Amino acid sequence: MEQRAHEFDAEAFLRGLTTRPGVYRMLDGDRTLLYVGKARNLKSRVTSYFRASGLSAKTMALVTRIADIEVTVTASETEALLLEQSLIKAHRPPYNIVLRDDKSYPYIHLTDHQDFPRLTFHRGAKRKTGRYFGPFPSAHAVRDSLNILQKLFHIRQCEDSFFKNRSRPCLQHQIDRCSAPCVGLIEPGAYAEDVRHAVMFLEGRNQAILDEFKAAMETASARLDFERAARFRDQIVHLRKVQEQQSVHAASGDVDAFAVAQASGASCVQGLFVRGGRLLGHRTWFPKNELALAEGELLDAFLAQYYFGGIEREIPKSVLVNAPMSGRDVLAAALSDRSGRNVEVSHSVRGQRARWVEMVTENALLGLDAYLADKQNVLARFVDLQDSLGLDDLPSRLECFDISHTGGEATVASCVVFDASGPLKSDYRRFNIGTAAAGDDYGAMREALRRRYARLKAGEGVLPDILVIDGGAGQMNEAVRVLEDLQIEGVTVLAIAKGASRKPGLETLLMAGRGEVELAAQGAAMHLLQHIRDEAHRFAITGHRQRRSRARQASELEGIGGIGPKKRRELLRHFGSMAGIRGASRDEIAKVPGISRKLADDIYAALHGD
Repeated sequence: MEQRAHEFDAEAFLRGLTTRPGVYRMLDGDRTLLYVGKARNLKSRVTSYFRASGLSAKTMALVTRIADIEVTVTASETEALLLEQSLIKAHRPPYNIVLRDDKSYPYIHLTDHQDFPRLTFHRGAKRKTGRYFGPFPSAHAVRDSLNILQKLFHIRQCEDSFFKNRSRPCLQHQIDRCSAPCVGLIEPGAYAEDVRHAVMFLEGRNQAILDEFKAAMETASARLDFERAARFRDQIVHLRKVQEQQSVHAASGDVDAFAVAQASGASCVQGLFVRGGRLLGHRTWFPKNELALAEGELLDAFLAQYYFGGIEREIPKSVLVNAPMSGRDVLAAALSDRSGRNVEVSHSVRGQRARWVEMVTENALLGLDAYLADKQNVLARFVDLQDSLGLDDLPSRLECFDISHTGGEATVASCVVFDASGPLKSDYRRFNIGTAAAGDDYGAMREALRRRYARLKAGEGVLPDILVIDGGAGQMNEAVRVLEDLQIEGVTVLAIAKGASRKPGLETLLMAGRGEVELAAQGAAMHLLQHIRDEAHRFAITGHRQRRSRARQASELEGIGGIGPKKRRELLRHFGSMAGIRGASRDEIAKVPGISRKLADDIYAALHGD
């Protein structure tokens, strides 16, 4: 049933408006959709926008733009909620809470290979055969879980093309992350047991795995197979450590907990996700609150869109929130209908569930404080980068690489790291390039990336969400190949190349898998990428100049007999530079500790051509 007023007259429109449940759509003079809302009683809800007092300034601004209101009557408020979300998804009205999270969530995929299945990161339609575990709240959560599975059960994660062409074990076997089924170092039966245990872990049956490992360790010990018993002992230790890090003690069940924090016109929503009593991870959103909704109203709008905005979500048994919601019963009914079982939406809870709400509330407040600390800060730029690139998760860590050399001499690669607070200088790294040919920028980039990410893959650091390469398509493709060889997934690769005039704002931005992407030249996202690119360039040039200076200083002394590294250091320390050594007399050189009179004569002669 549709009702429409072409020349909008609020008083006349409200007189004839039905009291049944439904959806209303507010339009401006150009018939552009401004806002979509749902109501149990359409007449009561729409009338509230035209009362004489009590409206916020932002709501009044919306009302002044209304030229028409369309309504659609539904059979129930739950049906109205579903229609509302489909309309918001389709039209993204400017005054609605719009969840910029319309990509699919990541899963872990276990392939159905007969002998040696692989575990892999998966996002998108589940068209492949095999088992899917998830969805996980973020790419971080998937990578962490895959990393744990490799440590505990040594399941392969490599592509089939890589697996079939191995003649010797790869790096993953060398760092004790894979049992090397590619070269027959494990029997199919033993590998199948590892896969079974990995599945149990993903299903949250950690205690059952521990019981099996304990029994197997005792059996191996009784048979005097102490090497096998030691392997089970190590797995038990690893699994208990994982439980300490990731489990929520004395808890079980599947729970999504959400908290909203608001201040100074900004809003932060934090989500925390628990499955089988295990904390999988969290996500953060900064929705635009154009109507200045209160915390409970914002959660009403946000959660309806989160669960019913057109994206497949895993519906838990319980949804916890940190503010009372007027639409809580409607949301619970809709979630129950969708999942086919009873779903509880709760605000006042006790025990472990109260601790989850406390945890997610604290994180929402921290996220909001960081965002408000400076509206031009790096976190705001990270948010804009997520929006501009259409990323599923808010990136929290960027790494950028650059190569510096002079005619191929003293090549140095730099790696700089930014997090939500800006440059993280303690994590900066330089790499002196030794294997790539002089002047081979692609080879230098390949060597630096392999050295960096082999260490991170081995657990020596944190993988970035976005890898930025200072260069073009060639350097970007090298980065993609290195990540594929190391079986690292879920990292977005960007290349930022200077324009023809090398002026800021004229850069070409490439994204692996998408090609060239457009960012606003003066936007916060582009400023972030320019900042990290320039910092990587500065760090690389500084390292290159230092290496070149050391090489040139040392080269003049290296050909002199009797001068080794220690004496070269003493000479440079004593005189400060090669210029100082060249300007010294034989007697002054002989005063340096470890330099004899004869050696001083040889040094003076070599430097002055005598």
